Amino acid sequence: MLINIDVPCLARGIEFYENAFGLTVTRRLGAEAAELSGWPARLYLLEKQAGSVGADNRTRHYDRHWTPLHLDVVVDDIQMALTRAVAAGARAETEVRLAPWGKHVVLADPFGHGLCLIEFVGRGYDEIAQPAR
Repeated sequence: MLINIDVPCLARGIEFYENAFGLTVTRRLGAEAAELSGWPARLYLLEKQAGSVGADNRTRHYDRHWTPLHLDVVVDDIQMALTRAVAAGARAETEVRLAPWGKHVVLADPFGHGLCLIEFVGRGYDEIAQPAR
């Protein structure tokens, strides 16, 4: 699996994901793309200017937008990860919330993409899992 994230400025995207999550640039793919490592799946940042047309023929914008698909970043210490992400430019949209499986907080990166930080406790999702039918 590969993760592709459009950003309006590649340098700024690299800076954010390096500082917020400790990712590192593995390689540059021309002037408008970079591969980052440090997560279980490779992350590709793709420079796409605001106002350009996306695959769905809509104009790209980088203000906060909602999508039913987002990243969940599993962390060992949610408060430390939240502090680091916000210092790098993320915006916390909720307080840290407790659930039977752990803690989570909703963020937006500087480019409007939603993501969550998750700290599992106990058995994680197994705390609420039921056998498959």
